[in-house]
Amino acid sequence: MSCPSTLRRVALVAALLSSLSFAGGAHADVLNFDDLADGLVPLNYGGLDWSSFGWTAFSTAADPYTAHSGAGRLASGFLASDASSLIGFGQAVRFDGAWFAGQSGAVLSFELFFQGQRVAGSQSLDPSATPTFLASGYAGLVDAVQVKSQNHGEFVMDDFSFTPAVPEPQSYALLLGGLIGIAAAVRRRRQA
Repeated sequence: MSCPSTLRRVALVAALLSSLSFAGGAHADVLNFDDLADGLVPLNYGGLDWSSFGWTAFSTAADPYTAHSGAGRLASGFLASDASSLIGFGQAVRFDGAWFAGQSGAVLSFELFFQGQRVAGSQSLDPSATPTFLASGYAGLVDAVQVKSQNHGEFVMDDFSFTPAVPEPQSYALLLGGLIGIAAAVRRRRQA
């Protein structure tokens, strides 16, 4: 029979292993668009669905508006509809937001969707020449984001940031290894 101090040690080790296994599992992915050539964004760039054909990549300094980092940035089509700015994730994520620069008056915001239903909307941002972060303002899961504006084509987007909701496979492997180790230690103590 195990003594209470042994059980406390096993519980402490289990809690530590569990927290360590998930500490590195959820990290933000940031698409900075610096690896794109000028032109339409590829349909599955960054593992996302850009098939609405609403986004064009720019990478030269002569192109409009300032990038937040590097030189790559995206612009929506001039006078495009909000529907053409839809970006699909293919899995549930927590969407953080993106950086925008543009012409004053091109007020924009995010519409956030999960399983075809609108779940939230962000505050609005009136862009300027200086890139500004527009946060989603929503901590729940989404699988698609739409950029809304009455003046599409008069702003650029950079550093599009989201966090996958499911821990990475190596996190599960680490947790499983820790649990197997704990079970083996408990078993040896009981046999002794």
